[in-house]
Amino acid sequence: MEQIHWVRHRWQQLVAAESGRGRYSAPDAVPTKSSPKLHSAQLTGKRRTVIARHGPYQHEYDSVSKGCQGNGIRTTKYSLLSFIPMNLFQQFHRVANLYFLFLVMLNWVPVVEAFQKEITMIPLVVVLIVIAIKDALEDYRRYRFDQKVNNNIATIYSKKQQTYVDQRWQDVRVGDFVRLSCNEIIPADMLLLYSSDLHGVCYIETANLDGETNLKQRQVVRDLPQGSELTPENFHSRIECENPNNDLSRFRGYMEHPSNARVGLHNDNLLLRSCTIRNTETIIGIVVYAGHETKAMKNNSGPRYKRSKLERRMNMDILWSVVLLVIMCLTAAIGHGLWLRNLEEASFLIPDTTSPALAGFYLFWTMIIVLQVLIPVSLYVSIEIVKLGQIFFIQNDVDFYNEYLDSRIQCRALNITEDLGQIQYVFSDKTGTLTENKMVFRRCTIAGVEYPHEENARRLEVYKQEDDEAMGRSHTLKSRASAKSLSCKSLSCNRSSVSLHTLTGHSEGEGEETPSPTLPRHSAFSSPMEKDVVPDPFLVQKLNCLSSPLFLLADASMELTYIVDFFMALAICNTVVVSSPNQPRHVSRTPLKSLEDIKMLFQRFSLPRFSTLSPPHTTESTRSFTGRLFARGKPASFTPTPSPIPTKRGAWSGLENSNGAESPDEAALVHAARAYHCTLRGHSLERLLVELPGMGNLAVRLLHILPFDSTRKRMSVVVRHPLTKQVVVYTKGADSVIMDLAESPKGAEQSESRQGHIREQTQKHLDNYAREGLRTLCIAKRVQTSTEYEVWLKRHAFAETSIENREELLLESAQRLETNLTLLGATGIVDRLQEEVPETIEALQRAGVKVWVLTGDKQETAINIACACKLLRSTDHLLTANCGSKEACKALLLELRAEMECGEAAEGTSGFTLVVDGRTLEFALQEDLKGDFLELSRCCRAVICCRSTPLQKSQVVRLVQDQLQVMTLAIGDGANDVSMIQVADVGIGISGQEGMQAVMSSDFAISRFKHLRKLLLVHGHWCYTRLANMILYFFYKNVMYVNLLFWYQFFCGFSGSVMTNSWVLIFFNLLFTSVPPLLYGILDKDVSADTLIKLPELYKSGQNSKAYLTSTFWLTMLDAIYQSLVCFFVPYFAYAGSDADMLSFGSPINASSLLIILLHQVIESRTLTWLHALLLMGSALFYFSFTLVFSVVCVTCSPPNNPLGVDKLQMSQPLFYGVCALTTMLALLPRFLFQALHNSICPSDTVKAALMDQLNPDDYCRRMQRWNQTQAQSKTRSLVINVEDSDIKVPDPDFRLPSELKEGSATTGSLLS
Repeated sequence: MEQIHWVRHRWQQLVAAESGRGRYSAPDAVPTKSSPKLHSAQLTGKRRTVIARHGPYQHEYDSVSKGCQGNGIRTTKYSLLSFIPMNLFQQFHRVANLYFLFLVMLNWVPVVEAFQKEITMIPLVVVLIVIAIKDALEDYRRYRFDQKVNNNIATIYSKKQQTYVDQRWQDVRVGDFVRLSCNEIIPADMLLLYSSDLHGVCYIETANLDGETNLKQRQVVRDLPQGSELTPENFHSRIECENPNNDLSRFRGYMEHPSNARVGLHNDNLLLRSCTIRNTETIIGIVVYAGHETKAMKNNSGPRYKRSKLERRMNMDILWSVVLLVIMCLTAAIGHGLWLRNLEEASFLIPDTTSPALAGFYLFWTMIIVLQVLIPVSLYVSIEIVKLGQIFFIQNDVDFYNEYLDSRIQCRALNITEDLGQIQYVFSDKTGTLTENKMVFRRCTIAGVEYPHEENARRLEVYKQEDDEAMGRSHTLKSRASAKSLSCKSLSCNRSSVSLHTLTGHSEGEGEETPSPTLPRHSAFSSPMEKDVVPDPFLVQKLNCLSSPLFLLADASMELTYIVDFFMALAICNTVVVSSPNQPRHVSRTPLKSLEDIKMLFQRFSLPRFSTLSPPHTTESTRSFTGRLFARGKPASFTPTPSPIPTKRGAWSGLENSNGAESPDEAALVHAARAYHCTLRGHSLERLLVELPGMGNLAVRLLHILPFDSTRKRMSVVVRHPLTKQVVVYTKGADSVIMDLAESPKGAEQSESRQGHIREQTQKHLDNYAREGLRTLCIAKRVQTSTEYEVWLKRHAFAETSIENREELLLESAQRLETNLTLLGATGIVDRLQEEVPETIEALQRAGVKVWVLTGDKQETAINIACACKLLRSTDHLLTANCGSKEACKALLLELRAEMECGEAAEGTSGFTLVVDGRTLEFALQEDLKGDFLELSRCCRAVICCRSTPLQKSQVVRLVQDQLQVMTLAIGDGANDVSMIQVADVGIGISGQEGMQAVMSSDFAISRFKHLRKLLLVHGHWCYTRLANMILYFFYKNVMYVNLLFWYQFFCGFSGSVMTNSWVLIFFNLLFTSVPPLLYGILDKDVSADTLIKLPELYKSGQNSKAYLTSTFWLTMLDAIYQSLVCFFVPYFAYAGSDADMLSFGSPINASSLLIILLHQVIESRTLTWLHALLLMGSALFYFSFTLVFSVVCVTCSPPNNPLGVDKLQMSQPLFYGVCALTTMLALLPRFLFQALHNSICPSDTVKAALMDQLNPDDYCRRMQRWNQTQAQSKTRSLVINVEDSDIKVPDPDFRLPSELKEGSATTGSLLS
């Protein structure tokens, strides 16, 4: 059944991949870092028609909206009438409960009845009642939550009252007009029709949906009139959209007006349920999905369930217990038949016509009832309780608390805690996982000229030193305060986005009331380290020429056009939300005032300084090109107003806008542009407000945004240039993509020469950036003619209005536009390592865990990061795989494998590290090559996959997990890591800068990578060891007690009789011995946390499943059988020849078995506290008290036997206590001697470490040093040589090994820290 579910789930994933993942993504695109979490879309080819409920087509509303659901939600499972039957139905889906039910029904058959009918019902009834109470409480909480949500108030348009009235959420219907104000929560999925923003913009916060606190911008449907509030009666349009689905990132449809004109609808027009309106006074929307059809509810799939490796192993052993039960019952049945055949004429037998064979068949089922506790069904309930206790202690570990983010570890999967102790492979993202994901602009290259920004580098060092002083041991700056959801107290809705007023060009009235100041809002990615970029003096000098009177002598016109375009692209090629909560909304500064002075400015560019830098995409003269580039659309007066750019942090004073970026990369580039006075002041649906040095604020018409996706690996904006009025495409993206698209037009020799020079120099600078560990992005542009743009626009409009295959059409449209780009330059952004990352990776490798890094960065950058975090060591042999074809990939894999086999015999290398680029990885993951790739990579100490897509990440994890049959862990922080996290056995999300997509898909969530060290080495080790020992203990105590009943059958003619009363038999496992194992599974501690951290090698015991081996299981079973033999036959011989009856004989057996089982746990426990002693003694006292009271007051409680006075009499005799003491000692002596001899002669590493914990501090330190020296010597060869360049096999001749790799990991550790 599990395989069927997996196949179905996988098929849904493939179907989703074919149908596309994003608005502009390719069919196989996957989430990017900044994109919301995507689930497998459940799409069909059908469409939904939406018309206004109270509009002109009201007569058609009922027929059109017949299949649409209401907005009321119900997450409860039961009602008052259905609770009992439905709960019982669901509980009996569990095999354990069916097993109990089968035994109860079997006991009602007279010929096989073993106990009183009521007694056999007790375990089942107790289990059903406890679980029913739990389910009822959970369902009642869901009911109260549903009522609270459904009774929320929203403002809905009423046809009868001709106005908006307050109604409950559950009364909202598809087609209703809903009006919302600032800070109100959206009640249903709505299409945005009106916004109080003059430019049709609405800001929402999606924290309730995906955990992201930065604002998202939504837009009113195009071509709808703005300025006055929408009148529902005049809404004559129809809406055609896709059927409800769970894809948060996509919405496809169109709006058809009465004139038959169609306007495309996309995700930016849709307001999703549960999001919050921010920075917008009023919006009006029409409901398209309501209730359980909304995307938020479609994604509410409940908690994820994973079955742990230990649980799968335990299920197999339960099957062996079933086999053992059948063997025992068959033995009893055969024995009973033979016994009856030999005693047919016995006078004491009651005459019966039943044949011995049939009687043996009946006895088989009777023995099933008698020996039922051999199957440890209660073990499942105990495991759930133990895991809850383990999770409680994990979540309350203060070492996982991040005081700067005010967050702690989250355990989202409750049933795989023990898997944390068996991890063999860790697959890690790089950005935001190993690094801070605090992107700080470091340096750039423009038009082939590199600007090193040395002062900015020194600034970062100052921040580093300050941070180290503050945190003592941190490698990075202190994390800024966690971004909290905005509240009404911290936000004034009158303070809307700058785009509400700044783009109008008119001043606010003098009589307008000045809004009261509000509390400052901390935007995402806006810490001082990220914002306060120090400009490069040489670049500042060039930009100051725009406003300098001496610029006539500069003669650097063409280079300056590249610089201005470069910073223009940095400022506008993004999706940041610009708001100014504490500053006036109006900005007016236009230093250019007259056309004559503009012409004077043109003359400055008549003598180009760089002859090779002629304008791109044109053969006109330099003067004409620059004239068009810096020409204003309308005349104005001009006063030369120098506006020099400061060279020190914070020296310039301008309007401080708050830029809410969706990714740290975007924020870093925007902050860098602002440092050069190229500032994005406003962002609306149709226009941008940009401030340029020497030119003031320019209104830029925004035509299109082609957002980033993992297929194109780039983002573009199409704008109408404010000066030339040309259509310009600004593009930023991965250098591997932009460099291929940056081609010179044919026939333009001068342009070709210029672009070739720029490309050559830029590539050199990119390689240097990568070697320094910087993240690189290329910036380019393309100027389109009016004819080219009109042709493209028609095709793009068709793609936008398509419902079917929209993603493929939009992708094709974007690729058609992003060709023949003019390369402007590139940026280098630093993203430093988190604290203690090298120590964590080193500890994991010492623990036997192989660490793979899967990143989308360049190969050089990835290698540099690997050096810094000690994943790549100075003695490692580096293997690099870069191939352009499948055949070359196959040959290279074989060659590297042969080289590895030769290198294994050589001296001086500690291991091999494989580096694979994305294209080679694509070939290696194909069916006929993945075996060779896996064979090569499994022999490597570490693997680094560069330029890998999110889909490739999940494929790599799945390949290793399935083919090698190992336990895998995937850790990441962004939406592009979701698929990898979900595929791995254990998925860990990092709650960092990229929102909560990874966290919401993970099994565990942490705030820093360093927490992985303690989570695995300490809590993982403890959880696995505790649970494995507790499971074995459960098997032991059940087998031990059941065998007592089985041995008795040899002396009662295999009749199914027992030597104890049925109440004690049922309660023995249910009450008397149930609590101590729970404490054993929650609190047992074999080694202290400090020792486990200092000795990561102890983790290998969990990887090898040493606590729960097949041999361990069967030895435990044999020990249980031995103890049962002792426990039965010592009392048997002690009472032989006496007048003791059956119950008198069973009393010391029960008491001895209880003491043996409890003391057996004492021997196995590594930790004994007062709580252990209290529970163990309490269990024993509870048993003796119960049996004593039972024997005194019970007369007919257990017919046909009469236990009255039996236990009271036995407990008054010294023989009873002597038999119990002797039996307990003889039963436990072999176990005790075995443990003592084994731990003395050949102790395990865990035992040695436990002994070290008992030493005094001085001896402990000496023993620890000796341990580490022994471990190091066992792994070090006799001869160690340094790795030279010749040892590194690099197919690319331009590749250079970072010098840090040869200088040692100590040097490289400081590179990014």
